[in-house]
This record gives sequence, C-alpha cells and structure tokens, in this order.
Amino acid sequence: MKITFLGATKTVTGSNSLVEAAGKKFLVDCGMWQGKEELEEENFQEFEFNPAEIDFMLLTHAHIDHSGRIPKLYKEGYRNKIYAHKATCDLCALMLPDSGHIQEMENEWKNRKRLRKGEKEREPLYTAEQAVRCLEIFEPVKYDEIIEITPEIHVRFNDAGHMLGSSIIEIWVNEDGKQTKTVFTGDLGNNDIPLLSEPTMIEDADYLVMESTYGSRNHSKNEEKAELFLDIVSETLDNEGTVVIPSFAVGRTQEILYELNKLKETKDDAEFLRKYKTLMKAPVYVDSPLAISATEVFRENMDLFDEETQDAMLKGDNPLEFPGLKFTRTAEESKALNEDSTPSIIISASGMCEVGRIKHHLKHNLWKSNSCILFVGYQAPGTLGYSIVNGAKKVKVFGEEIAVNARVEYLDGYSGHADQDGLMNFIYSFIKKPKQIFLVHGEDDSQEVLKNKIEDETHLPVIIAQFGETYELKDTIQLTNKIERKLPSNLRNDVLKRLEKLKQEVLDMDVSVKEDINSQELKDEDIFRINEKIKDLEKQILDVIEG
Repeated sequence: MKITFLGATKTVTGSNSLVEAAGKKFLVDCGMWQGKEELEEENFQEFEFNPAEIDFMLLTHAHIDHSGRIPKLYKEGYRNKIYAHKATCDLCALMLPDSGHIQEMENEWKNRKRLRKGEKEREPLYTAEQAVRCLEIFEPVKYDEIIEITPEIHVRFNDAGHMLGSSIIEIWVNEDGKQTKTVFTGDLGNNDIPLLSEPTMIEDADYLVMESTYGSRNHSKNEEKAELFLDIVSETLDNEGTVVIPSFAVGRTQEILYELNKLKETKDDAEFLRKYKTLMKAPVYVDSPLAISATEVFRENMDLFDEETQDAMLKGDNPLEFPGLKFTRTAEESKALNEDSTPSIIISASGMCEVGRIKHHLKHNLWKSNSCILFVGYQAPGTLGYSIVNGAKKVKVFGEEIAVNARVEYLDGYSGHADQDGLMNFIYSFIKKPKQIFLVHGEDDSQEVLKNKIEDETHLPVIIAQFGETYELKDTIQLTNKIERKLPSNLRNDVLKRLEKLKQEVLDMDVSVKEDINSQELKDEDIFRINEKIKDLEKQILDVIEG
C-alpha cells in the first residue's frame, strides 16, 4: 500500500491524497487550494495523476478545501464513484455549484484585468453547470457501516464532529496475504461545537493520517466563549454599531445561531440579562444564500445532532430559530443592510473574507470605530481575514484601501477543529496504537509542536507529510518517491514585489506602533499583545533569512 500526499501539506488547504492498494488507485479528498495567490494558482495545475485511472474516491466532508476540485476532476475525465456521508452529499449539492458560480464570476473579473494587461483570457476552473454534473457520481453512505468497495478493500465512515456529515474514514486493505488498516481523520471536530456530536474515537489502526490545524494550542472553553461573545456583541450594540461576523456558510453559521438561541439559559444576574436583552432586541441577519440553504439541510439531518439538541427539539425548541433572526436572499436585500444605521448583527460568508458578500460588509464597516468585526474560525495566512486579525491598519477591499478602525475580535472557541488536547486525546483513545502517524492540514509551527508532543508523550513515530512524497506502508515505512512541485513562472517576480511592499509596511508599522505605545489610553494587555505580535514577526523574518 502506498500513499502520495498531494495537498494540505504544511498548509491547511487543498486536501488530496492518492492511495494505491490491492491493485486499485483511489483518492481521499480532492480539495481546492485557498489563500495566497500562488496557492490558488495551484488549482489550475494538472493533477499529478490521470483522473481516468482513479478507481474511486472517499470524501471526508463538504468544505471546499476538501471537495472543491471534484468538478475539475469530473471535467477531466473521472466518472467513478465518490463515497461520502449522505449529509456531505446534500451539502456538496449546494456548495459545489456555488463554488462554480464564484469561479465564473471571479474569472470574468480577472479576464478583464488580463485583457487590459495584454494577456490571454483563461477559462474558469469549472462552471456551476459542470459542478452540478459531477453530483451524479456521488454515492451516499451512512455512519458505522462497513462497505465493501472490492473484495480486498473495505471502508467505514465515522462521525468526525467537525461539521454536518464530516467523517473519519477507516480503510482495511487485504494485500499480499496481510490485512492493514489506515485511518484518515479528515478534519477532527472540537468537542465544544454546539449541535454536533463529539468525534468518534477509533480503537485500532496500523497507520494514521491526521489533521493538525491547532496542533500548537488549545481553545477557550465553551462557557468562556459564550460570555465573551455576549460581552463583545452587547458592547458594540450599546455603541450603536454593527457586529459583522465573517462565518463559513456551512457549519459556523448554524452553530452561532444555536449559541445565540441558547445564551438565555446560562445565567440570571441583572447585568447578564441586560446584555442578553440588548442582543435579542437587535436584528440578526444571515446574509448568505448558501448559509440559508445549508440551514435547511441541517434541519433535514437533525438525527446527526447531539443528544442535548435532539432533546430540545422534541420539546419544540428549534435550535436554529429565535426572534429577530432574518435571512437575506437577494443581492438587493444584502446591499440594504449597509444602508440601514440600525445596530445589528450580520453573519456572512466567507469565513476568511476572500469571496462573497462579506467583503461588502467589511468595506462599509471596517472604517467605523463603533463597529466590530468578530472572527469565529481559522484564518489562513495570505487571506484578508488573516491580515485583519493580525492587526493590519489598512487593507484593500475590492481594490480600495480601507482603514481598520473597527474593533477586531477573534474567538477561537468557535473553531470547528480539535485543539491540541483534542488531537492528543484522539491518539490516546487507540487501544492498538498506530505504527506510524502522518500529519497533514496544518501550518509549519503547529505541526512541529504537535509532532514533538506526540513523540515525547506517546513515543509513536511521526512524519510531517510534504507535497509529492510517496510512502510505502510496510513494517518499515519507506519514502519511495518525491514529486518536485512546479512553481508558477511569475513567482520569482512576486517575491521581489512582496519584498518591496514589505519594506514600506515595516515603515508604516514603525509609525503606527510608536503612536500606539505613546498613547495614555493603551492598556497593559494591549502592549503585551503588540509585543507578542512583534516577537512573532521577528521569528518569521529570521525564518526567511535562515531558510
């Protein structure tokens, strides 16, 4: 059995692994690269395999960084089955055509820029229509059932607790008179996620391919995040501002709605009740057609919710409904939100602020000192969301430079990913421990910290997978091949341009930090936070120099 890692290696996007076993070739996930421009360019590169030679595919969940290149796979000749949980199939039926529509719109805009530069036009990665066509090869499965793919290959999907339909996949392969078992975690859920059950613990494995997004840190606990959320929102509404929540259309949006609905049950002191009433009086807009449709899918799959949620539903308490909740479907309704001065909460996709209606809400609210941008999910380096969270004073939205005067907050307790404790507990839960662990889906620092922790505490061997590496899974793990990644031809020029831009940004930072430090209104915790960010920046600069 061989595994070739072709995505989500030392980064959190583009999940894609090629497995060769028992005479078959199959994929686990086929996700889109997202974030930095050079990463997104990877989506247009040829696959490192012939799509027509792939015998089947296993999909862990519907998020675009795991499913987003399936229409491209179909477009290039793949016609065999894609096995995924039923809820994942339902969500992909919404998300992939939506992604195709975004590809068409963005490509049209980029083609206009290309023509102005005298460059050739390019086709979109795929269209909405092509994305719809690929849905015909999806094969829905249930949790906990062992499925025979071939007489030599069996699989089982288990609840990963990351989003509706997300799966940990167990794969049994009989080859050369021996059975081996490999587990792909996909994205493991955070135990504190509202609505969803906790990730399934797996008893045994020979090999484990595990995500590592939050391998270096832990989330704030559930009761803390609920109060912090209420404090941030109520203070902004008291100041007659707007709370903008960039949220992944599928998953986070539904969880936030649930959390808002549940807050009223947690405390009964006067100040808490005042804040809660402030929140409940404010209109809460879900401004994403995809999020609205996904909420419907959640309603249709409530059997996947945790016991507490199902008990509440039996009592007639719908966790996704509460007074003041409004859905905006049309572009006109969305634009009207930014013309209304009423203090409100706007939940809008995308979660990393790269595409969608959220960019319009940022353009209208980032410069307002009484507004708040509240992040509740992971922000990948290179994204607009990452820049805002990490203290950018100005950002470009639709080509226009916007000052960041709004309050910016980040609540990692709402993350859909397991934190370091959750990842370690998943490993501890194995009765028969894996002989080898491969880490994927994480940034460098996160993976290094987690690797060291696993090796120190469990004495299990860990490999941080790199792009294009092929490992043969035998008693002794062997690296048998390494595909050299082809860099886009213009990347060298991009590096030089970024260096010039960075010089100016460092000068701007020097001025703004000194202004902040000399301010008498700055609190000790603010100075500490600035100091930590500068230390991080120093480390990153040293990494570039030493690298």
